[in-house]
Amino acid sequence: MAPQLLRQLNGERAVVLLYVVRILFSIPFGLLPEAFSLSLLSLLALCVEISVDDASNPLSFFFRTRPGASSGVLLGAVTLPGLLVSKLVQTSRAITLEEVGIEEFEYLKSQYWAASSSCVAVLIFLSLVCLRQGKSKTSICSLSSRNQICSSICVIFFVGSGLVSLCGKLYGGWAPVLISLWVLGHGWAAVTLIQKILETFPACASIGESLLVTTGLVLYFGDMMAYTTSKISYLASSNAVFIQNGINRSEISTIIQGMIFGLLLFPVFYKYVLRMGEYCVSSEKTTELGNHEKRRSLVFYALLTFVLVAVVPSWMQFVHAFHMHPLLWVIDFVLSEPLKRLTLCVYWLVIISVSVRRFYSISKNSKTERILLRKYYHLMAVAIFVPALVFQPKFLDLSFGAALAVFLLLETIRIWKIWPLGHLVHQFMNAFTDHRDSDLLVVSHFSLLLGCAIPIWLASGFTDRPLAPFAGILSLGIGDTMASMVGHKYGVLRWSKTGKKTIEGTAAGITSVLAACFVILPLLAATGYIFTMHWFSLIVAVTTSGLLEAYTAQLDNAFIPLVFYSMLCL
Repeated sequence: MAPQLLRQLNGERAVVLLYVVRILFSIPFGLLPEAFSLSLLSLLALCVEISVDDASNPLSFFFRTRPGASSGVLLGAVTLPGLLVSKLVQTSRAITLEEVGIEEFEYLKSQYWAASSSCVAVLIFLSLVCLRQGKSKTSICSLSSRNQICSSICVIFFVGSGLVSLCGKLYGGWAPVLISLWVLGHGWAAVTLIQKILETFPACASIGESLLVTTGLVLYFGDMMAYTTSKISYLASSNAVFIQNGINRSEISTIIQGMIFGLLLFPVFYKYVLRMGEYCVSSEKTTELGNHEKRRSLVFYALLTFVLVAVVPSWMQFVHAFHMHPLLWVIDFVLSEPLKRLTLCVYWLVIISVSVRRFYSISKNSKTERILLRKYYHLMAVAIFVPALVFQPKFLDLSFGAALAVFLLLETIRIWKIWPLGHLVHQFMNAFTDHRDSDLLVVSHFSLLLGCAIPIWLASGFTDRPLAPFAGILSLGIGDTMASMVGHKYGVLRWSKTGKKTIEGTAAGITSVLAACFVILPLLAATGYIFTMHWFSLIVAVTTSGLLEAYTAQLDNAFIPLVFYSMLCL
């Protein structure tokens, strides 16, 4: 079995396995169940990916995925669990230094099992789909009893290692049972959600990209449910709840979480309100279609205002002790240091307005390739985010949340064609799309924003790696940009016969990131940050993310920053 698997390795799979091996060799003995489960998850994901990519049994019979991309199942399945294991390794160091409590470590461990169980549940679902569609006799994951037994053993040992880890928690009574049910609930939600995503947005993402988004959303909203549950007085007084001491949220993180949750669920509410309106109002005549669209838009804006001003802030005040309306708290936070923060806002507005107008004009009148034009936005992200991250990190956290909320709102308006902005937003966004976007869903700007923001949000607690918050900015804003530009202009030696990525481009990306680190570290030292640098982790992180950028056919803005951050924390 193992030699057959090794023969199936390509560049992307080899880099992903290198990522997993690096994590496994860094895990302390206390996290042995997590290390064992991560290796089993990787093996199961590799088998499923080989089966899904088998030309004799394409999954496209069941789902329409993004054209021109491989399934990416292995990368999508191990990225987030690997990231959480890296955070566990980092948190274990923090416990030794008495920087965090054991409850936070245990809650993070539960988050890992929730994420990995979500991935395993989706992998089992994909395997069942493949069995239903029929398999080639030469497929490594064919219907042979040997392969069925191997997959079953992986799942059984995974469940066993999970029970060993979760039953060792500090909480007694029914806590292990409740935690196990909570973890299993994540798996069920992940299978349901990935089907909904692939059916609602056909040909917009690969399986691996959908899996990453699904696992992230399920984990994020599962955390939100746990946060809410911990504030219910009856449950908070019970020693059976493991979450009450493991969740610490600032006002900014609470506001971001509530706002994102509200905007993601808003289209569902809006759709049901429209359906109710259709039952109450008779069908419109053709001559009244324009008025009908305007009334529909008025309903949209009224419902949106109600959700953002009343519903979402009510949840924020329930889970956190805001002494004023959360929107007023945001205004007070910005004005608490008006000179620095308002000046930073003006600086951002100037850069964005000048850059967007310039790049939009170039996209309409120039023969500049779209891929290079999009990299200019990566450089713009560096100019915007680095000064704020060095001198105003908390304000940047809030600003990322506000930008993500604006992106979600504009994409909702574009998809639903809400008058009068829907057509204008769609026309503007089309100037910056490429083969990975579609008319149905434009994801590139989301992936760039989140790729820069998520490492910063992850590093908001304890971190002994000063460059960890810069993982997205370094890997996307500098490394990915330089790799594309140098490879496009000077690249000759290609990594593969069928790919476009060149060795020259990858070398330029790795070198530029290392050079940028030498510039950022003195800036951090100037702000009074005292640290020790771990150069081995940095070099491995830069090299691994650079190789992944060279080989992957997935949306690299989504995966590269997470891999870079994970490697840097080890």
